[in-house]
Amino acid sequence: MAGIIAAVMQTLVVPLLGELPALLHTSGSNASWVVTATLLAAAVTTPVAGRLGDLYGKRRMLLISTVPLIAGSVLCAVAGSVAPMIIGRGLQGMGMGILPLGISALRDLLPAERLGPSIAMVSASMGIGGAVGLPVAAAVAQHANWRVLFWVAAGLSLLIAILIYVVVPDVPVLAKGRFDVVGAIGLGVGLICLLIGISKGASWGWDNGGIIGLLVAAVLALALWGWWELRTRDPLVDLRVTARPKVLLTNASSMVLGFGMYSASLIIPQLLQLPRATGYGLGQSMLAMGLWMAPGGLMMMLVSPLGAKLSAARGPKVTLVAGALVLAAGYASSTVLMGSTWGLLVAVCVCNCGVALAYGAMPALIMSAVPLSETAAANSFNTLMRSIGTSFSAAVIGAVLAQMSTSLGGHAIPSESGFRTGLFIGCGVALASAAIAAFIPVKGDEASGRSTIGAKAVGA
Repeated sequence: MAGIIAAVMQTLVVPLLGELPALLHTSGSNASWVVTATLLAAAVTTPVAGRLGDLYGKRRMLLISTVPLIAGSVLCAVAGSVAPMIIGRGLQGMGMGILPLGISALRDLLPAERLGPSIAMVSASMGIGGAVGLPVAAAVAQHANWRVLFWVAAGLSLLIAILIYVVVPDVPVLAKGRFDVVGAIGLGVGLICLLIGISKGASWGWDNGGIIGLLVAAVLALALWGWWELRTRDPLVDLRVTARPKVLLTNASSMVLGFGMYSASLIIPQLLQLPRATGYGLGQSMLAMGLWMAPGGLMMMLVSPLGAKLSAARGPKVTLVAGALVLAAGYASSTVLMGSTWGLLVAVCVCNCGVALAYGAMPALIMSAVPLSETAAANSFNTLMRSIGTSFSAAVIGAVLAQMSTSLGGHAIPSESGFRTGLFIGCGVALASAAIAAFIPVKGDEASGRSTIGAKAVGA
């Protein structure tokens, strides 16, 4: 439930994006920070929350992570200008570490035979939340005061805090050492510079001095961070463990898959909502678009148990490769089916089936290759890699759609060839993710049909 609500937080403001400048009495460029703030806060705090979970207890950090979710939702609900709204959205982003923390806690709490299906279901919760959250948020925004959205978010965040307190047991902490404050600051600076540079490059201009400065600063900060992590006794992220082929290739495949997965989220909603007068737009309202997208998220819930069975039989590497290939097939079908709402519905369902398979396999691969004392930190870092992939996707697909545009009523809109190009890019990137995953090394127990996340990993 926490994963579903975290996903709802991400889609909460989508129906309001066009109205935010008027609602908050600000410019469109300032209002865009309402989305960017959540992305930045989630990227910076997720690996921190993971390491703190390993050091001080995952249940404790799960509870702490609900505090900024509640506070941020309340602040957004009462905001009358853009500054408190940005701060509130940043606080909501700080709570996004709940998902990798929750997946990591499963390794401590569940018997081996229940771990695989549970990981798959919790991973799929992000898709379920997105599927439910978008049409509900659109309906509320269309028929009620927009502040209701954030009051509901605050109530849901309080509910998951109570449920975590009542339902989730605590387990002994195995990790030793101190929290790496310098490493957290270094990673935060590097990520902020990188993600602002990527997310604002298209609007500010890639040759803008500020963008170039941010990207150069990101490279320098992350290089210094890596140097520090390799030399400190208790690193925020153990880069030696991260460099193991199994972990390294899983993270690389995850980042590329994050790019591929997010491309559909950028393209298909626009196709559904553009006016029919374009010749390729389908003229749907925001609410109708959300309802057409919703079955894709529900497919994730249905497919995730099948992914767990495939991982148990063939190993999570096979599931990850299969998921990336299914995602590529979804993109390929969308280039043919993009002329109708039902066609895009089918394409979205196929894409999300692939995402469900892949997202359930990634934590299984990571947890089978890292020590029990580093589970949360490693899972959080994997989540970060996916987030970086989605940021690159937004920049690349946004640039493609901006360059390949046409004019309608005096406004520039993406052309049909631009959308097709974006879909082909998504297909190619998904195939690249499958190719990377194919090189992930496996042990003999996976090859014989037993997942390494079984008794060996949990019994440790």
